[in-house]
Amino acid sequence: MSLKIYNTLTRNKEEFKPLHEGMVGMYVCGPTVYDHPHLGHAKSYVSFDVVVRYLRYRGYKVRYVQNITDVGHLTDNADAGEDKIELRARLERLEPMELVEKYMRSYFEDMDALNVLRADISPRATGHIPEQIGLVEKLLEKGQAYEAGGSVYFDVRRFEGYGKLSGRRLEELQSSVRIEPNPEKRYPLDFALWKKALPGHILRWRSPWGEGFPGWHLECSAMSMRYLGETFDIHGGGLENVFPHHECEVAQSEAANERPFVRYWMHNNMVTVGGQKMGKSLGNFVTLKQAFERHLPMVVRFFILNSHYRSPLDYTEEALGAAANGLEHLLIAVKTVKERLRYSKELAPEKAILDQIEAHRRLFLGAMDDDFNTAEALAALFQFSRGANLILGSGQEISHQALLEMDNFYRTLGGDILGIITEAPQLTTGRDEKEEALVQLLIETRNRLRQAKQWQLADELRSQLDKLGILLEDKPEGTQWRRKL
Repeated sequence: MSLKIYNTLTRNKEEFKPLHEGMVGMYVCGPTVYDHPHLGHAKSYVSFDVVVRYLRYRGYKVRYVQNITDVGHLTDNADAGEDKIELRARLERLEPMELVEKYMRSYFEDMDALNVLRADISPRATGHIPEQIGLVEKLLEKGQAYEAGGSVYFDVRRFEGYGKLSGRRLEELQSSVRIEPNPEKRYPLDFALWKKALPGHILRWRSPWGEGFPGWHLECSAMSMRYLGETFDIHGGGLENVFPHHECEVAQSEAANERPFVRYWMHNNMVTVGGQKMGKSLGNFVTLKQAFERHLPMVVRFFILNSHYRSPLDYTEEALGAAANGLEHLLIAVKTVKERLRYSKELAPEKAILDQIEAHRRLFLGAMDDDFNTAEALAALFQFSRGANLILGSGQEISHQALLEMDNFYRTLGGDILGIITEAPQLTTGRDEKEEALVQLLIETRNRLRQAKQWQLADELRSQLDKLGILLEDKPEGTQWRRKL
């Protein structure tokens, strides 16, 4: 089955055919580092992490670029208001670049905890000012931009395709989008490529138009083309960035180069709280560090992957609790397979088990080929695990080869592709230190009863734990416990 991707540009699922055979160039809009990342960031970067992982699983050599925005955007729109980084730096009494370093480290720390692979290149906007100035000069030369009062604006009416990504005409956009009045502009929807720095603005660079700083949209075009070429395969980002950010990227890039900019546009939907978008500006966000205080990072990752990347994800503590339970059920099967492998024998592999593995692998890959449908892929993993748990719990001896194939199934699909299964999977719910100590004490008491040949009391203790939902498993290496499925 061929891989199909929903392309925002065409509003259709399309068969994926990279520009260069066997190679994929992919760019995803990275964070503006002025605060700790929140669950909305996790939704985006976990989703695109799985895209990269799956493309590599399918044999593509992927160059993955994700920028770091260390030049503050303007809070009202791209042309007016306060610089977010400078504003936060004043509040925290830090130098802007000191603030950037602090929150960039926080971002990578949280992404590492979520098992998000590092991008191959993480370019910073401040390190690519010459490329951004060069792009502005090119647009001026082509008559696609104009200078006004030390700033430079893109003339949207001179680019015939403006609005094609969002699917709206100029007239519709002008009537539906709130734009701050700006007498320097020839047309309200014209956007800033370069802004003149006003007195007191710290982050500023010399340019042919005086001291200033790049507009919001410029950096992504300049950096993506610097590392992936004037046309590349996949550009990802949040659905809220379709307009104006990505629309403006398309316009300035294609106007400058007179060729298609991106072949497949991918947009993840948002995290909501009670149906309202989660975001810093609304004050309803939960930082990842706050979430990690209550839930393991793998639970958060699992929670995100239980929805399709193009679907909204509503955050509640109950939903994360349910995700913890679901992930634990999966990890129980994974751990049991690993434990059984240690004591398995070289028997003839069971064809029925191997057939089930292959059938569920096809289901999993079919879901991923259908626009990276991680929710359906997880369903395939769970469907297999229900059968695996029955086999593993039946007491029958299973061949080393069959167990090895089961372990590989989990490691490849759940680990390499989805990133939720690690070499030493950690169970997720309720195993705090006090509970662990209490159950271990009861296990030791039961073991002493058995050593004293008080079988009835030992069996009664086990029975009472079973009623409480705690299952004891006597194994050669000792008694272990888990919650019942």
